[in-house]
Amino acid sequence: MVLGATALAALSVAAYWLGLERGAATAAGGGPSPAAGRVAAPAEHASPAPSPTPPASPSPSPTAAPGAFTASSTAGRVQGQGRPLRWRVETENASGVDPDSAARNIEEILGDRRGWIRDPSYGFRLAGRGEPVDFTVKIATPSTTDRLCDVVTPELVGETNCQAHHTIVVNLKRWQEGSPKFRGTAEEYRALIINHEVGHELGRGHETCPRPGAPAPAMMQQIKGLQGCTSNAWPHTAGGTYLAGPPVP
Repeated sequence: MVLGATALAALSVAAYWLGLERGAATAAGGGPSPAAGRVAAPAEHASPAPSPTPPASPSPSPTAAPGAFTASSTAGRVQGQGRPLRWRVETENASGVDPDSAARNIEEILGDRRGWIRDPSYGFRLAGRGEPVDFTVKIATPSTTDRLCDVVTPELVGETNCQAHHTIVVNLKRWQEGSPKFRGTAEEYRALIINHEVGHELGRGHETCPRPGAPAPAMMQQIKGLQGCTSNAWPHTAGGTYLAGPPVP
């Protein structure tokens, strides 16, 4: 019995010291002992795992290049009796508007007998690819329109169109949606945009409502309100009368 107890005590002591050594190794390295770590190659010399093949990059969205425009290429016939002013359409790539389709739409507006060609002084022609032009119609997103038109008036930011330096800038929002002040379709409001801004190109200034109930002049800023007039997109009546209003100082 004495020998058995002595042997059991010796085994217990050996187990105790073995446990201390293992615990010290774990506490020092938080993992395998340094000797065990040297078995593997250092990380900087290890062969890298093969990288997965990256997915193909999607085609750039048109909105990735704001301010980039595509010009119309289709040519048109002379409209009106005056010297034909040559013009072209450019649509911002981010707008999604086809320039040739827009050019045909605008050509139809300019050729309407209620439009500016009712005055024999005026004429227009849609220019073909590479032809010089007298003015350009740009259809642009609201942010690009604000930049090109230098819009700073808070209530007009993102909302308005403009004409300057032989360039007519049409706000895409107005082109597609019309105006909340205008009682009519978006197509009718497109006619007002073109007639109003082309009127500026022809040298005409702003006019205001002549009297309550009268058609608003095409040169009136109808987006700001009608002042008692009714919505109207055309400079002339069907019979050829110019729809004038008092000039705005």
